[in-house]
Amino acid sequence: MTTPENALSLTIDGTPDFGSEVLKSLYRITGRSTVELRRAIRDGEPVYTAGLFGNDHIQVVPRLEKTADYLDSLGIPFMVHEWVAGEREQISIDVMRQIIQSADGGFH
Repeated sequence: MTTPENALSLTIDGTPDFGSEVLKSLYRITGRSTVELRRAIRDGEPVYTAGLFGNDHIQVVPRLEKTADYLDSLGIPFMVHEWVAGEREQISIDVMRQIIQSADGGFH
């Protein structure tokens, strides 16, 4: 999976075997197929990555927030990572929201 230079991503903690309803909901939110989602969960890869500061920022950031809210509502533990210049660092959900707020209006 190619990650943008500046991005935020969500990775599910562990390798839970979700039923079809959870996967269908994640598909509707993220736009990733259930096969892609299962593979990402199994391999410990992000289930959703939102590139920041690009033209699609306004479309991907709401999906990122909805994915985080959905996982949180089900009590599913997940990690948030910030990607800067290809380097990944785990951050809190609060820091993710601060980054999103600071990025609003900062893209072209």
